[in-house]
Amino acid sequence: MEAHALTIRLTNQVEFPFLVLLISGGHCLLALVRGVSDFLLLGKSLDIAPGDMLDKVARRLSLINRPEYSTMSGGKAIEHLAKEGDRFHFTLSPPMQNAKNCNFSFTGLQHVIDKLIERKEKEEGIEKGQILSSAADIAAAVQHVTACHLATRTQRAILFCKQRGLLPPANAVLVVSGGVASNSYIRKALEIVANATQCTSLCPPPRLCTDNGVMIAWNGIERLRAGLGILYDVENFRYEPKCPLGVDISQEVAEAAIKVPQLKMTI
Repeated sequence: MEAHALTIRLTNQVEFPFLVLLISGGHCLLALVRGVSDFLLLGKSLDIAPGDMLDKVARRLSLINRPEYSTMSGGKAIEHLAKEGDRFHFTLSPPMQNAKNCNFSFTGLQHVIDKLIERKEKEEGIEKGQILSSAADIAAAVQHVTACHLATRTQRAILFCKQRGLLPPANAVLVVSGGVASNSYIRKALEIVANATQCTSLCPPPRLCTDNGVMIAWNGIERLRAGLGILYDVENFRYEPKCPLGVDISQEVAEAAIKVPQLKMTI
C-alpha cells in the first residue's frame, strides 16, 4: 500500500502532503501522505474491496461466457459492458449514507446486486450461467453506485484535511492509485470531486496501477533517499504477516461528522 501511494512521485512532480485513495481488488483506503513513511489513515473498507465486489458481480453475471470479455478481469469486463448500459434503469443506493466518516463498505451492496440478478433471472426465465438481457444496465448501475460511494468518502476526507490544516486550502493533490483506479468512469467521478474542492486529481498510468515490481522498487528508492528502514543487519529480524499503514485517525474523522455537499455526477 505504501508503494501504491508513492508511485505517483515516479511519474509526476508531487510534493508532500497529498491525499491518496487506494482502490484495488484487495484494498480500499484513504490516507494523508505526509512523507515517505508518514501516513494518517482517514478511512478504510470495513469488509471487502471495490475490485473484489466488481469481480464477483462479473462472475455472477457470467460475463466470462461472452467471448469479448472472456480474457478480461471482472472489473474490466464490468467497465466495458457498462458502456452499453443505462445506469438509470436500476436504482442502487450508495452504502453508509448516514455514516459521516470516511470508511467504505461493499458487502451489503454486493448482496443487493445478487438479489437483483436473481430476480431478473426469474423474470427472464433463464438459468444461472446464462447472460441476462439487462446485464449491461446492471453493470452500468453497479459502476455508478461504486463511483458515487468512493467519491462521497473522498470528498469528506478532503474537507476534513482542509479544515484541520492538513492540506493546503488551494492546489491540494488527490492521488488515485491501485487496480480499480484504471477504471475511467470512477476516475471521472473523482475528478468531479477534485474540481469541486479545488484539488488536482492525479493517477499513475494504468500499467503502474496494478501490483507491479516497478512501484516496489520506487518505494525502495524513496526510502533509501530518505534514510528510512534501511537494514544493514538482518540477523534476528522479526517478520510479521501484516503491517498497518501509518496512524489511524479514522475515529477523529468520524467524530468531526462532516456533512458533504451533494455533487452532480454527470459522467
